Amino acid sequence: MDELLKILEDMHPDIDFRQCDTLIKDKVLDSFDIVTLLAEIDAEFGVTIPVEEITPDNFNSAQALYALISRLSDDL
Repeated sequence: MDELLKILEDMHPDIDFRQCDTLIKDKVLDSFDIVTLLAEIDAEFGVTIPVEEITPDNFNSAQALYALISRLSDDL
């Protein structure tokens, strides 16, 4: 989880990603951020997120995103 938080905080240092659960709803993350996240997650965790998993529910919080990464990864 710390690695994911580091990626997110590097993108938006002003957001408390441990608490925020409306990243998509409140437009904290935009489409460019999502594309960047997909690449960073692939590089850091070795997980490719399929297009059908790119949903607001999966990206609305760091916790939801980490749960998705964990579900798609054999190593976490």
